[in-house]
Amino acid sequence: MKPILLWLRRDLRLADNPALSHALRTGRPVIPVHIHAPEEEAPWPPGAASRWWLHHSLTALSRSLEGLGSRLTLRRGPSLEALLQLIHETEAEQVVWNRVYEPVLMERDQRIKAALKDRGLVVESFNSALLFEPWTVRNKSGEPYRVFTPFWKACCAMGLPDDMETRPEAITAPAHWPGSELLERFNLLPRIPWDQGMAACWQPGEEGAHRALERFLSGAILTYKTHRDLPGQPGTSRMSPHLHFGEIGPRQLIRACRPLLTQGAGASGTASVEAFMREIGWREFAFHLLFHFPHTPEQPLDGRFADFPWRAPRDYETELQAWRQGRTGIPLVDAGMRELWHTGWMHNRVRMITASLLVKNLRIPWQTGARWFWDTLVDADLASNTLGWQWTAGCGADAAPYFRVFNPVLQGERFDGRGDYIRRWVPELKRLPDSYLQAPWNAPAGLLPGADYPRPLVDLGESRKAALAAWEQLKGAERSGT
Repeated sequence: MKPILLWLRRDLRLADNPALSHALRTGRPVIPVHIHAPEEEAPWPPGAASRWWLHHSLTALSRSLEGLGSRLTLRRGPSLEALLQLIHETEAEQVVWNRVYEPVLMERDQRIKAALKDRGLVVESFNSALLFEPWTVRNKSGEPYRVFTPFWKACCAMGLPDDMETRPEAITAPAHWPGSELLERFNLLPRIPWDQGMAACWQPGEEGAHRALERFLSGAILTYKTHRDLPGQPGTSRMSPHLHFGEIGPRQLIRACRPLLTQGAGASGTASVEAFMREIGWREFAFHLLFHFPHTPEQPLDGRFADFPWRAPRDYETELQAWRQGRTGIPLVDAGMRELWHTGWMHNRVRMITASLLVKNLRIPWQTGARWFWDTLVDADLASNTLGWQWTAGCGADAAPYFRVFNPVLQGERFDGRGDYIRRWVPELKRLPDSYLQAPWNAPAGLLPGADYPRPLVDLGESRKAALAAWEQLKGAERSGT
């Protein structure tokens, strides 16, 4: 019997993998394939942190496949050419995959599906990454949602799915395996070893995803509603990179949460579980927006912001570099940016605060920050990254009003009052009393940080006024029609 090709992309798992399950149901030998074609993802090819994760996730998947009597075949793109070559070598008559939803990749997949069908192949695709396909959730007028709460209510009314495909016990191998590239030749790992911090924090792969989920379910989920905003506490799930690479799927998370809602978790525990499920909904909403508004990774959803008076690049190069390096002189922001560089991840509340400083206080375009996050986050996801930056900038769906400017000092006092987070990532300030930790520039001369920690890059109050004045300028131009 001729084999079937299973094209793996962001579905690097064996459990709850609809394309894999379909391939097995055909009774044919299955050839799992991953094609390295980052140029096909332009203008958003994977960043350095994502490439690091992908290398280790593919390594883990390869081991898992070998444990089931199979193996992972690696090829270089272009994807269509690689698939056609494999079809020629193996005489496969069918190709299956799970869908991806980035605009350029959806267009690519449509072209590939048409080309393969024209050659007489059977081609099928499936949903493994989302609870609902983006085109299936619309408001009563048939339009896409632009506000989260009604979107999530509509999803819940449809019934959150938790049906899952089981992990196979074995995968039928073909009589002859095609040749495979060496993973090392994809050069996914950094040439200069800056990844020790990420290696210490993460276990990429399906097994790592389930271990992380088990840790979360056994403790932090029951206090998630209150502790998820505390960057110095282990109060979040840290599932985002595992979700991005498809090492676990949202249906699996929903299914894991459901028993906690019926096992007497108490009012606060139930509220926390529901809050976590709502965050899964935010991820769905991000993909919903990206599908319906594919221009938003580069352009604001609110068209008024296309003319916002951002500062020119020549005027903010020094400030941008200080922001990237965690050298702004504003402790909570610096802690977040250093956590990002060291671990490839940043606490979500701190993401909003660091982004707010960039786009509001420094008036640097949100696209510039989005690009930096894209390169440094292990969970860099085009849908969620776009939603987050446009939310903070005030130019997207369900956005924070432009006049909402996060004050990192007040945010630090509220969510890192004892300074655990700041002292961990900004050790220059670890001896400073709590009363001055969030704003060390206010400390008496004898307590001021030494020269190894910078003075504030910007006056928070004056820069807030400048940001609001720029917004009023934009609104004034809109009213006058200029």
